Amino acid sequence: MQNINTQKNSSRIKPLEELTLMDDYMFGIVMREEANLKPLLESILGIRIRQIRFVEPQKTEKEGYASHGIRLDLFAQSEDGMTFNVEVQKTEKKDLPKRMRYYQSVIDINILAPGEEYENLQKSFVIFICSYDPKGEERCIYTFENRCCEDLNLPLGDETHKIIVNTTGTTGSISKEQKELMDYLNKGITAGTYTKQLDDAVRQVKASEMRRHEYMLMMIRDRDIREEGREEGVRETALGFVNILRDLGLNDEMIAEKIMQEFHLTKEAADKLIGMKKSS
Repeated sequence: MQNINTQKNSSRIKPLEELTLMDDYMFGIVMREEANLKPLLESILGIRIRQIRFVEPQKTEKEGYASHGIRLDLFAQSEDGMTFNVEVQKTEKKDLPKRMRYYQSVIDINILAPGEEYENLQKSFVIFICSYDPKGEERCIYTFENRCCEDLNLPLGDETHKIIVNTTGTTGSISKEQKELMDYLNKGITAGTYTKQLDDAVRQVKASEMRRHEYMLMMIRDRDIREEGREEGVRETALGFVNILRDLGLNDEMIAEKIMQEFHLTKEAADKLIGMKKSS
């Protein structure tokens, strides 16, 4: 199998002490507490939410999906019948809209059991908190829903919502709580009770020796896979990705195209992987 970018890179691992809430690891740890995530969701969405519970994705982690770099870090459901996936994004991604679409599909796969009626799909929110403006309108919050192009007042009714929070935004009507949250995420400024609570949680993570070891091990593992291009790790990741794409209903030609793009493979190597998955 063709290697992926095996050239060594002397990239420095960012110390735990330098992480902010906009870093994936820190965000994932802090927001795994309902007391931290629930106010965040309520602030961004401008609604009240009943008790939430965290859900472990059943068709992502175990299939090597996380190794691909697309993982449901924060996948939660509320007693109100809503589902939430929240992610932070520091580096600009041109494919952000397609990534959000992909995340939505993974959520639906995890919500709906085989044979279950489609009407049982819950109202869902895919939320990306970005430290840059992906749409260039300088808005603080972008909310997207599916509507009829001929009549924008006519919603499709699929109850899917995609929300982009731009922490650098300057336009749009936002609440005092939302402004405080964005100032903390963007500049580390603590103003209200909630942002001070978040800052305390970040400090606790940084002071934890267990979290320090966990973070370093995770970073070293990810760097090994990314920079060393270990054949076995890459093969297992790619095979898991093939399986997820097949679960999503893609045919072999479409799967080959995607894994060629994601893993920098030749057509021959991609077809070999697909064949291996079929025979397993």
